[in-house]
Amino acid sequence: MIDFGDFYQIIAKNRLSSWLEVLPAQLANWQKQNIDSRFNQWLNSIKHLPSISPYQIDLLHSVTAKSKEPLSTGEQQRITQLLKNMMPWRKGPFHLYGIDIDTEWRSDWKWERLINHIDCLEDKIVLDVGCNSGYHLWRMIGAGAKLAVGIDPMALYLCQFEAIRKLLGNDQRAHLLPLGIEHLPKLNAFDTIFSMGVLYHRRSPLDHLFQLKDQLVEGGQLVLETLVIDGELHQALMPGERYAQMRNVYFIPSVPTMINWLCKCGFSGVKMVDISPTSLEEQRKTEWMTSDSLADFLDPNDLSKTIEGYPAPIRAVFIAKK
Repeated sequence: MIDFGDFYQIIAKNRLSSWLEVLPAQLANWQKQNIDSRFNQWLNSIKHLPSISPYQIDLLHSVTAKSKEPLSTGEQQRITQLLKNMMPWRKGPFHLYGIDIDTEWRSDWKWERLINHIDCLEDKIVLDVGCNSGYHLWRMIGAGAKLAVGIDPMALYLCQFEAIRKLLGNDQRAHLLPLGIEHLPKLNAFDTIFSMGVLYHRRSPLDHLFQLKDQLVEGGQLVLETLVIDGELHQALMPGERYAQMRNVYFIPSVPTMINWLCKCGFSGVKMVDISPTSLEEQRKTEWMTSDSLADFLDPNDLSKTIEGYPAPIRAVFIAKK
């Protein structure tokens, strides 16, 4: 079982305290429903990871931890095997005591594309929606956030996060909760909210934007990253059964359409701050994620198209204020 008691104690003392009216029951219910053998195996791997007090941590430029004395080869191999029990690792990378978790995604590249465009995170309470293993939560802490909360309902990602947190010395500034945005009450409490790689997985993108808005303080900032297409205002791609082999892709807007959606939901100061095609160097197979990746999802004869014939992935970052 994962113990969320430390998180309850932290939010009892800040403006998230009203969340305690529903959160413990929600998490208790989630834990009852996630009792399959794999979850217990992942928890067992976390249990057997060593409790290390890092001598040096860098969360500003990367997610890196070092010990005063190098770990022995045997210790590194044991930690590596315990972490590989939690494959696939999709978001990272992590550099821990000489062990490099080379994840499918170079999530650090995404962070570098947006960090210079967003409001300062110093002493802020922030939320990362669909946070996966929580890589960006640590970068938010490195950028000065007082508390970084991630939500993602997948049990694997919770376990990956807890494994990294243990290896970082049980840092209590970041927490991952196995919930979706639809499970949150209207908290109106976060200074900055990140929704990265989520919108196109939502049947109703506008409902998702309203849900995000309901979590922000007045004047708070939304940082939204999503797939986009090249197109005019009011244009969006609604793929068939699959897009780049993903089943649950519903709407991919043009940039003007995305800006219009944000404005229609009542956000102000809306602007796009970055647009980048996803490269084969940014998303790829590694020894930590050995199943198919982007190279397998594109037309081998025309890398500007997905295997289904749609435009290849282009991602844009938008910022907006409540």
